[in-house]
Amino acid sequence: MHLTLHADYALRVLMYLAARPDRPSSTQEMADAYGISKHHLVRVVQTLGQQGWVEVKPGRSGGVLLAKPTGDIRLGKVVRAAEPDFHLVECFNREQNTCPIAPACGLKGVLAEARDAFLATLDKYTLEDLLRRSKPGLADLFFPTAASEG
Repeated sequence: MHLTLHADYALRVLMYLAARPDRPSSTQEMADAYGISKHHLVRVVQTLGQQGWVEVKPGRSGGVLLAKPTGDIRLGKVVRAAEPDFHLVECFNREQNTCPIAPACGLKGVLAEARDAFLATLDKYTLEDLLRRSKPGLADLFFPTAASEG
């Protein structure tokens, strides 16, 4: 199982915003913190906004904020919204499947079960759970000057 960058970044954006829920963050700020493309993050934020998990406030003093409590954001839902599909192997896509053994093969069922178990595990956890499981000082990694100020 391999998540796309879109799903990976969606989870990272949510963790970043949850680390400092009291202030808006720009996509450039988040891109700089993670060392990733701002262009890609803009699309990720759009996905998160369409799902109602983040709010985007335009303008100079605007930015991105969580739109829901961290306990209401389920990781399984985030991954499902951010992943284009869960075709682990060719035979998962009926339209493009050319595997000659697909009609008799038992692998597809086993992989589907594994995929479902993966998503079921993510469904058990919320963004709040991730924050609780993170080591102390997570926010300091994102906002090193905030640690020295406070």
